[in-house]
Amino acid sequence: MCIKKENLLDIGILWLRLLTGAGIAYHGYGKVFGGHIDKFAEGIATMGFPAPELFAWAASLSEFLGGICIALGLFTRPAALFVFVTMFVAAFIKHGADPLKRKELALAYWTISGALMLIGPGKFSLDHLINKSKNKS
Repeated sequence: MCIKKENLLDIGILWLRLLTGAGIAYHGYGKVFGGHIDKFAEGIATMGFPAPELFAWAASLSEFLGGICIALGLFTRPAALFVFVTMFVAAFIKHGADPLKRKELALAYWTISGALMLIGPGKFSLDHLINKSKNKS
């Protein structure tokens, strides 16, 4: 099997989306289904956010559902935006004063989600398939 040179970028984006999406979804899964949303909301309250339970659910779902969408390449840019904002808060507000080792995962997800917002989902994505079928109609 020979991989066409023009497909390498899209294969790279697919690789990035799959691994990042799976990782962030796994990270959010524990918050959504782990029964610890109250404790997470308490942490959000200490950061000064209003309606901490609402923000806890928003952050948890942005990680879990956003990660799934990123991995599938479905609503990739909006999902990446939600993850980007959530990881910004995690890296620069929650862990802002912490050493790099404590915030490096949030920084990595923040960086990758920002890149995915800019470059899009690539050819090997559900977004591409949907747009391709819309253009045929």
